Amino acid sequence: MLILFSGLPGTGKSAVADELGRVLPAPVFSVDPIESAILGAGIEPSYATGLAAYGVAQNLADTHLSLGHPVVADAVNGVEEARNAWRRIAGAHGVEQRVIHCVCSDERLHRERLETRRRNLSPRFREPTWSDVQRRRAEFVPWPEEHLVVDLVRPVPENVTRILRYIGRPDRA
Repeated sequence: MLILFSGLPGTGKSAVADELGRVLPAPVFSVDPIESAILGAGIEPSYATGLAAYGVAQNLADTHLSLGHPVVADAVNGVEEARNAWRRIAGAHGVEQRVIHCVCSDERLHRERLETRRRNLSPRFREPTWSDVQRRRAEFVPWPEEHLVVDLVRPVPENVTRILRYIGRPDRA
């Protein structure tokens, strides 16, 4: 199974994705740390480094699915181009793709999370600003297929339990 997290930066999706990966267990491939590693290696930041990070995460997911492992993918996934690559990977392996769309319904909390988060990423990795998030919100394409919306104002364990039910693994909570 490919469990695909999607949502704006700063909602809290990585915390939930990481906990889900721990509980299942399953590898979690998160685009931001991958892009941070690319930048940390001296590659100049650009649109291409973001694309490369998605490509690396997708290649890793492809490899692990070929080994029969479930995979958790953590990225904004706000446009069809990114989503289509994940769909192709799931289809190539004949596995279910389950989409988890993460939101934070409390705008003050969302902004606070974004502005106060401290991640162990390369100093060259530029964290998005609140105006970046607003721009991405305007560009975010609704998911056409079935998906679970989780509101990350709720505690991580509660959201993980909801996700486990959604993916058909309620025994893992």
